Amino acid sequence: MDFNLPELIELERIIQEGRPYLDSRIVCDIELKGHRFPVYVLSIGSKDPAAPAVGFFGGVHGLEKIGTRVLLAFLRSLLSRMKWDAVLHHQLASVRLVFMPLVNPAGMWDSTRCNPRGVDLMRNAPVDASERVHFLLGGQRISARLPWYRGVSDAPMEAEAQALCSVVREELMSREFSIALDCHSGFGAKDRIWFPYAHSRTPIRHLPEILALADLFNQTYREHNYLFEAQNSQYLTHGDLWDYLYLQMPPGGGQVFLPLTLEMGSWLWVKENPRQLFSRQGMFNPRSPSRLHRVLRSHLIWFEFLTHAASAHKNWIPAGSASAAQSAACHE
Repeated sequence: MDFNLPELIELERIIQEGRPYLDSRIVCDIELKGHRFPVYVLSIGSKDPAAPAVGFFGGVHGLEKIGTRVLLAFLRSLLSRMKWDAVLHHQLASVRLVFMPLVNPAGMWDSTRCNPRGVDLMRNAPVDASERVHFLLGGQRISARLPWYRGVSDAPMEAEAQALCSVVREELMSREFSIALDCHSGFGAKDRIWFPYAHSRTPIRHLPEILALADLFNQTYREHNYLFEAQNSQYLTHGDLWDYLYLQMPPGGGQVFLPLTLEMGSWLWVKENPRQLFSRQGMFNPRSPSRLHRVLRSHLIWFEFLTHAASAHKNWIPAGSASAAQSAACHE
């Protein structure tokens, strides 16, 4: 590797060291300025296609390095525990974990939010908002020179976006129960757990399941600092990949797919260190080593909780949900 992208170097080191436990593959390669950037998918746990699954995604926006870093820290923790933790081995026998920690490696190397073609991947899906959106922020097709560019109308989605969607369909949406968590930063002074929709104010079909999951976390970790809310409570956007994927779920099919976003509140980091305002990276990532270490630690409980909640989903899914009804029918 003749270029320096620490997050990709660390990811490939994890893949190398985790071979006894981790499966990995390259889903696409991205070219930029003569360099090749592989987009990796890693998986660990049950190979049973009927097992529940949790997918962890990061680095969709190249500037938001912290989303990738928190997932790499989680992967490191899992691999270390696999060497001695019999309870973890038992848990992973009943749940599958899928990781796509660096969706936009070329954008991260180039220190841009967008991919090498100037497209914001989280505005790239063929989904239009049901109401007027904020100028630029909600997604625009004016120019790739402006932020939040959606890409050319009716063109295929970008390679990175297609790769993410393919992984989600194959690894998550094909199962009776699955959760996706996409890690971002840059909005607000509080860490938020967002759920769809981003393009509409209409509640999603699986709102009872999401509220039950939030209530379960509130009961289990009463002192947490997350705010659970629909993304549309803050703003609407065009082109959201998770809306696009969720809308493909067949109604009444009995499957539960819960796409969530961890939106880390980077304004708090800027408030602590206003000099970060003068750095593009500083707007989206903690800069001081002590703050970085706190952030890397602080979300491990949430990640662990999701793996346990998925594994035991039949114990907390609302009684009237499609998944619960399907499970009951299977046992009749």
